[in-house]
Amino acid sequence: MNPQSADAGDRTTGRYKQKREAILNAAARLFDENGIKGTMLSEVAQQVGLSTNSITYYFKKKEDLVFECLMHTTSTISAIAAESAAGATPEERVTRFVTGRWKKLAEAAEGQYPAMMSFRDVGELDASYTKTIFSAYGDMFRRVRGLLAQGPVTSDNRMSLTIRTHLLLTSTQWTRTWLSNFSVTDYGRLAAYMCDVLINGLLAPGKPWAPTALDEKVAAIKLPEPSNRNFIAAAISLLNEVGYNGASIDRISARLSVTKGSFYHHIPSKDDLFAECVSRTLAVVEGMQAAAIAGEGSGGDKLAALARSLVGFHFSPRGPLLRMTAWTELSNLEQFYGQVQPMRQLTQTVVDFLATGMMDGSVRPTHQAIAAWMVVGAINGSATLDKWVPGSEKTDAVELYLKPFFCGICSE
Repeated sequence: MNPQSADAGDRTTGRYKQKREAILNAAARLFDENGIKGTMLSEVAQQVGLSTNSITYYFKKKEDLVFECLMHTTSTISAIAAESAAGATPEERVTRFVTGRWKKLAEAAEGQYPAMMSFRDVGELDASYTKTIFSAYGDMFRRVRGLLAQGPVTSDNRMSLTIRTHLLLTSTQWTRTWLSNFSVTDYGRLAAYMCDVLINGLLAPGKPWAPTALDEKVAAIKLPEPSNRNFIAAAISLLNEVGYNGASIDRISARLSVTKGSFYHHIPSKDDLFAECVSRTLAVVEGMQAAAIAGEGSGGDKLAALARSLVGFHFSPRGPLLRMTAWTELSNLEQFYGQVQPMRQLTQTVVDFLATGMMDGSVRPTHQAIAAWMVVGAINGSATLDKWVPGSEKTDAVELYLKPFFCGICSE
């Protein structure tokens, strides 16, 4: 498969490469913002001052452009991981990797390098594309996993290392949701703050990770069970995999093994179903936040109990929870803005727990805002853990995924 349409000779010119990189940069940002299905070639063309027909000189169709954006992202991360492998210890290698990612973010922000794209919608592509992408992604993932390993990867440590690799990748990818709060000149400092949290964790030295009585109270919140719970669970699962635009009624109905007619008998429209998915997730998040705030314990206890309870709920028979980025690609986001506002308050709750923990000595001193965004990012990343790490749903995800975040990603 050759997704490029320009002749080989044309591809050697500097002007061609410059315009092609500009297209990749604009497309990656739009695909991340609106989803693959929610982005049209005409929108990409408008961003770079070309007609839609002119875009096809560089990429025959949208799928070819998505493919190149994802391959560019994979090769970039692989190159950063290869350079980071020179570090003598996992801590040094992680520091190099995170710093390298931030350097590329800075270059992209300054127009010197095409932006990287998230992999959330990769399943929307035809198998002729995904076979190549997943192969490249697997190679990249193994390179990054090697940065965390103290020695060889074996059957005994493979799952633990693989889950921590997902944590590392999602933590660095999540930065795109809060980058707009800072200037490019801040990126070096932000990289250092992120490294501090990842390597040293959040809990103060000597503070135990084990669940407390507060965990039971937070996890035991009362929730009304909707009569169409199976529909909501199936929809949330699909939304987490392919996003709002990719979760068609046909696909949701197929996952439930029901006809479209049966679907509409229970749910009036896709927007109504999405609203119920949001409501279900918010009920859990708000309830657990309230229980953690009202409970007894240090700031660190409350933060850990909230995170453990949310991730634990997602993987329990009562789950799943909708990933927080599922609605960012909505064209009618304002319709749901009031509903999702409480989710944004989760970040502020985490900041409060961090501040309290730093005052009472249960949390290490670190950058509160960066740490809070990273906590929320880690919780959000757990929603796609089973997709990217098959078999993780059969493990103790809370222990293997959250403990490294709170105690240090390189800790065994």
